Amino acid sequence: MLGAACVVLASAYQFWLRDSSLVAVENVTVTGLTTKDAERVRAALVSAAHTMTTLHVQRDELEESIAAYPVVRAIEVTADFPHALEIHVVEHRPAGLVNGLPVAGDGTILRGLPVEGRLPTIEARGDVHGNRLKDPAALHAAQVAGAAPAPLRPRLERIELRSGDGIVVEMREGPEIIFGDATRIGAKWIAATRVLADPDAEGATYIDVRLPGRPAAGGLPAATLAPVAPAGTEPTTPPAPGIAPESTTVDPATEQLAPPVESTQPAPAEPQSAPAPAAPAPAPAPAPTDSTGAGGASPPPG
Repeated sequence: MLGAACVVLASAYQFWLRDSSLVAVENVTVTGLTTKDAERVRAALVSAAHTMTTLHVQRDELEESIAAYPVVRAIEVTADFPHALEIHVVEHRPAGLVNGLPVAGDGTILRGLPVEGRLPTIEARGDVHGNRLKDPAALHAAQVAGAAPAPLRPRLERIELRSGDGIVVEMREGPEIIFGDATRIGAKWIAATRVLADPDAEGATYIDVRLPGRPAAGGLPAATLAPVAPAGTEPTTPPAPGIAPESTTVDPATEQLAPPVESTQPAPAEPQSAPAPAAPAPAPAPAPTDSTGAGGASPPPG
């Protein structure tokens, strides 16, 4: 019995109550619209919502009713039982200007959407037709612009594709940012933001984030080097005693360093040690004497 009762109640809900006028949508609130076609979009949504009930909201029919307005990126629907329906419209945010038309970060052309503030210019090959960009280079540039951090968006001046560098973002009063291709866009913007915030990168003319894990800032002034004595002058370090310094000259004909010239100053003679004193000569042996004490040789015996 209990099971049968459940089946009956489920059938009643499925085929009668959820589509009954007892829960029909009567009050529709639409928010989030800023486009110049706001009234038309609102009217289309309200008309479609009045064919529904709060127990049976058909989102696909609501989206189909505004398919002709590419400015709408998404809708958020909330049913308030028994008769109210709230619809919040999420519009595309303009990321750049292509041939004077605002475009979103996904390449959607936002005809009729008011532009507030300054947007970077993006070049596209040929005329812009339809609701989306067809030129791959312009589409990738729009993706880069759409992912830019909010504090940097007003500073973006131009985004273009350059041979050898890929996508390059020109900034107002700031360095260029070299993106390369349109991969890892979020990581590249994070790397660029960190370099821009680094005081050591102040004055850079470009920031290369093609490898976001190893960003590089270029065009910085050369680091201060220790002063070097001009050619032809004596070195600041005194030469070792007894060694004449080498002179360095520049050949005026070739403007190249000439080989060092050896000094002609004779080196001081090394001190010589005093000769050792000669050993004294041995004393001569005394001459033999005779018995009389007279000198001379003894006469031979007679």
